[in-house]
Amino acid sequence: MEISLQKNNLITMLLILVCPDLLFSGFEANALPYDYTASIECLETPLKPLHGGGIILNPELNMGLKGWQAFGDAKIEQRELAGNKFVAVHARNHPTDSISQKLYLQQETLYSFSAWIQVSEGNEAVAAVFKTGTGFKHGGAVVAESKCWSMLKGGFTSDATGPAELYFESKNTSIEIWVDSISLQPFTTEEWASHQDQSIKKVRKAKVRIQAIDKQGNPLSNATITIQQNKPGFPIGCAINKNILKNTPYQKWFTSRFTVTTFEDEMKWYSTEVSPGHEDYTSADALLSFAKQHNIAVRGHNVLWDDPKCQPGWLYSLSPAELSSAVHKRIVSVMSRYRGQLIAWDVVNENLHFSFFESKLGDQATPNFYRLAHAVDWSVPLFLNEYNTIEDSRDWAATPAKYLQKLRQIQGLTRNAKMGIGLESHFGTPNLAYMRASLDTLGATGLPIWLTELDVLSGPNQAKYLEQILMEAYSHPKVDGIVIWAAWKPQGCYRMCLTDNNFNNLATGNVVDNLLRQWQSRAVSGLTDTRGFFEATLFHGDHEINITHPSSSAHSFVVVSTNASLQSPLTFQVSV
Repeated sequence: MEISLQKNNLITMLLILVCPDLLFSGFEANALPYDYTASIECLETPLKPLHGGGIILNPELNMGLKGWQAFGDAKIEQRELAGNKFVAVHARNHPTDSISQKLYLQQETLYSFSAWIQVSEGNEAVAAVFKTGTGFKHGGAVVAESKCWSMLKGGFTSDATGPAELYFESKNTSIEIWVDSISLQPFTTEEWASHQDQSIKKVRKAKVRIQAIDKQGNPLSNATITIQQNKPGFPIGCAINKNILKNTPYQKWFTSRFTVTTFEDEMKWYSTEVSPGHEDYTSADALLSFAKQHNIAVRGHNVLWDDPKCQPGWLYSLSPAELSSAVHKRIVSVMSRYRGQLIAWDVVNENLHFSFFESKLGDQATPNFYRLAHAVDWSVPLFLNEYNTIEDSRDWAATPAKYLQKLRQIQGLTRNAKMGIGLESHFGTPNLAYMRASLDTLGATGLPIWLTELDVLSGPNQAKYLEQILMEAYSHPKVDGIVIWAAWKPQGCYRMCLTDNNFNNLATGNVVDNLLRQWQSRAVSGLTDTRGFFEATLFHGDHEINITHPSSSAHSFVVVSTNASLQSPLTFQVSV
């Protein structure tokens, strides 16, 4: 955690931020822990099953085929390579022909699933499916390769108590599916919440130790210290549009809550260049000026959108050469105009579901876009922005594995670019176990992860689901920021509003406000001990600290900190 100070002081202060990893390792020791680890490397030998396999019988296939049987028309057999035993599925005639194990699930229980998969040739998507009495639960999918093992990590929530059957699925019936190190670990909702609480204390907070001393370096006992948080360290924001520019109630509501924003439409190509060669950034400029005035960070959204329905109308008639020239001009124009004024760029939107530019400019279109984008603005992360990667385990087009596949293609041409993972997060009913597992997998890249357009489909449980998703995202150690997709319009928001037209909170707005309060350090006050020390546990962010002592007048200063977790205790001293 980097620390900087504002204002000099007559009282010297020693501040020690203790490593969070050491502070909370024993928190809620009775709760079954969750394993946030995931592997995105294809390994020669699979790793041990998470949670010891959980409720899976014979998870490492060391007891032959005990607990496992053929599913459909497949044939199965135990094999061994380099001392590692696994099950091989062959003679497959249908996508669902595989192995299976019968299980018994509990209602309202979250199940974390993982397995290591290999295919006999090429690379193919392989999914895990759970057949239950109420339907099919899709546990997740991975792009498996031949000659090495890939980790599939996913999960689901059981909505009924009763028997179930796990099996695997691949559309290519000509391949063999090899499976090893399978795990299915159940968690109660209370245990799941305890993981969130523990993670928040570990990655979003730090213990602060302050020592007040006089000019001669002597400790000052009974000094009064008060601490007030001025700004949170974790960025949570909401989208805005040009309606905010002349609406004072909207401005007051928005600026009193959020530290980051995205423009809903005003920076998109179809808004800035309605006719070819006639660029108009008036609305985007005005919104950026408003954000700067209120010290609100801005994400650039978006440079290009791969959906064929979301292009400037004049683009469709261009030849490939003309389109290439127009795209080059668009990237240079918008990114050079706002270079140095934004914290990130969504360079290509929804590239896993759509391929407007690839269909006209070739398979390397997207990597080429990022290479040019990096050349124009190398100062901030360049995001790939996509939906259903954490929302829906049934969407094979946008699984974490597919996302990583596209990311590697881009990185192959732009090795020095700062990349980021943008997850739109347009939810229906959330699958929290799958969401967490997907974040685990994507987090293994070490790249910044943002939920960029979070909303929930309208319905009686909209506010409840929003709270669950926000809590899961904020508590996840690999998530770096959240933007809620609820820009206000008189005729209604995209899918979810936070207020009515008078800017009184709806139930969703109350959820956001309650969590923002919950994730902010409360005002702390106390006296230093006989050695001049005072301790407090604070959320990451900017804090104002006031010190008073009978021997001196009152003094205050601001401690500005980043979100980076500490690897060792950090000490600094404020002196005159």
